[in-house]
This record gives sequence, C-alpha cells and structure tokens, in this order.
Amino acid sequence: MGQSFQLLPVRLRFRAAEAVLFPAGRPGNIIRGGFGAALRKLVCLPSCAQPKTCERRAECPYAVIFEPHETDSGPSGLADRPRPFVFRTHHLDGRTFETGEAFHIDLHLFDVQEPLLRHSVDSLRLLASEGLGPRRGRAALEAVELLDAEGRPRCTLNAEPAGSSHVRPSPLELSLATYPVPVSRILVRFLTPTELKGGGAVIERPEFPVLMARVRDRLSALRAFYGPGPLQVDFKAFGDRAGRVSLVRADVRRVRVTRRSSRSGRVHPIGGFLGEAEYEGDLAEFLPLLQAAHWTGVGRQTVWGNGAIQSVVLQPARGAVQRSTGSSAYLPSPAGGACGDRSWQGTQ
Repeated sequence: MGQSFQLLPVRLRFRAAEAVLFPAGRPGNIIRGGFGAALRKLVCLPSCAQPKTCERRAECPYAVIFEPHETDSGPSGLADRPRPFVFRTHHLDGRTFETGEAFHIDLHLFDVQEPLLRHSVDSLRLLASEGLGPRRGRAALEAVELLDAEGRPRCTLNAEPAGSSHVRPSPLELSLATYPVPVSRILVRFLTPTELKGGGAVIERPEFPVLMARVRDRLSALRAFYGPGPLQVDFKAFGDRAGRVSLVRADVRRVRVTRRSSRSGRVHPIGGFLGEAEYEGDLAEFLPLLQAAHWTGVGRQTVWGNGAIQSVVLQPARGAVQRSTGSSAYLPSPAGGACGDRSWQGTQ
C-alpha cells in the first residue's frame, strides 16, 4: 500500500491565570464543547440562528469545521462528514492547574489548509481567555508548536505577543506503505476509551480484524474528505489478511464515561475499553496504519479524544531498525517535512 496520510499535529501551551480544573472524564467534552462555542462566536454572523440551515453554510468556517454537512457521497456507511480534527486531552484528566502553572492541549488537524489552523488557534485562545472548566478558570495561550512523528515539538508556529509573524507549517506526512521488514508480534495500547463495532454490534474484545477494519475505514474517510482520496485497497482481501492475525492476549477493561450536550441537555455515553492487547502474525502491512491511527483515533467518539492508541513492536525481524523506549522496542515513525518558511497570523 504505497500511500500516505497527512495531518497537522499541534500543541497549544497555556499558562493558568486562575485555577483551572479539569474533572475526571470531562477534559475532552470541556475543550471540544468550548471550542465549538468560541469558533461560532468568532466567525458566525449574529443573524445566524441555525448553522444547518444557514445560507453561508458552504463557506462558513464553523459549519465546515465543527458541523460538517451530511453527505451523499464518499465512503459507504457515512451519513455525516467526519470532523477534520481531534483533541488529545486525557493527560488533563482529574487535574487542577493553579495560577501560574502551565498545561497543554494537543490538536490534530486533518484538513491541512492554513485557514483551519488559524481559526482553531484563535478559538482556543478565546476559550482559554474566557475560562475553562466548571470554575471558568482563565488561561493565556503562550505558544503553538508543530509536533514531529514522535510527538515532540519541532517548531513554534505561534507565540505571544499576538500579531507577531508565525511560520506557515508544512504537514506531517505518514507513509502507509508496508513496513520493509517482517514484523511478527505487536502490542497495541488503548490509551483512551475505545469502542469498536463489528457485525453491527459493539465488541467486548479488540479482535484484530475488527480493529483493522475500523482503522482502515477511518483513514480512508479522512483521506476521502480532506486529502487526496480514499485508500486504494481491496477491502475484502485486506480483511482476509487481517483475519489471519491472532489476538494472543487482551488485558482490557470497560469504562463508563458520559457527556452532557450543552444544546439538548441529553446525556450520551462515550465510554469504551482501556488497556492493551498483543497480536501475532504477519503484521508488516498493518503497522503503518496503526501508527497513523495513533493520530486519528479509531472507533466511535474520536473527536472527543476517544480511540487513542499506541503500537509497540515486540518482535521485529532481525536487522530491523528500532529504538528502545523503556522495556519495549518501537519501530521509527516516518519523519515529517520541514516546518515551513512563510508567515501567517491569527485573526485579531
């Protein structure tokens, strides 16, 4: 599969001006809901009562980013266009940041056009300045960094004071090509609640064919709507090969998490399983897709940060290049491009 996947993985660094509380199980809902409200405040016309019926919907940044319209084209089974972003906030779970303490929010953007980044940064800056969490603690945005394939900052895109010039970023490009050496055993960690469906029902164990079907569908849909097009792969043959990979250990537990809609007041379940699973078989084809799914998430409710996974190679073939992290060996992720050399500014 000689294809690739592009994204802009961004880390926004804040400093608390007042105590900021993120209750357990709620950081994703707090950030995602507040982001939508701030974005609408910045870009929507005062006369717009309902984005779904707004006559400017096709070009409105709020509608395009936060409430993508229904589609009658694209990947089978998708009634709605997937949102072009996910948040990573699980490291904030249950934590309080006192005045002067720093924290960060990670944002992965799948539409790599500069306007999406500008609107996202401006919205999160506004959200933090008006207050986060149940205490409405205010925070100041200090820096925006572009991450490399290992999740480390590779350059600063945006820093205070506002109005200064910033680097226009080049996207991180992940190869989806089959890994060049055999890989026979991997560990997949489910870092945030992950809910997978197979055969129309929620599964209790992360069986490999179901996991890879959902990873494949997610990457293909995001490429179809925000990239060069859906994955060029024989889905049936892909599924047959995934079916020959064995789940040899599953140490997972289900967690119950809910969110309350600020618009309807309804409570929705957004739980799933956490833990880890080991797989054995011919895995070289699937490893790059699992690495890409680390950035996109897999399964349901990914926009809230669900379905974050991490893949660890336990048995690379002899001669494979690897690096050690703790007691496990990781195959190196594909390197990203240069940071960029043109300037952009957020709206002021």
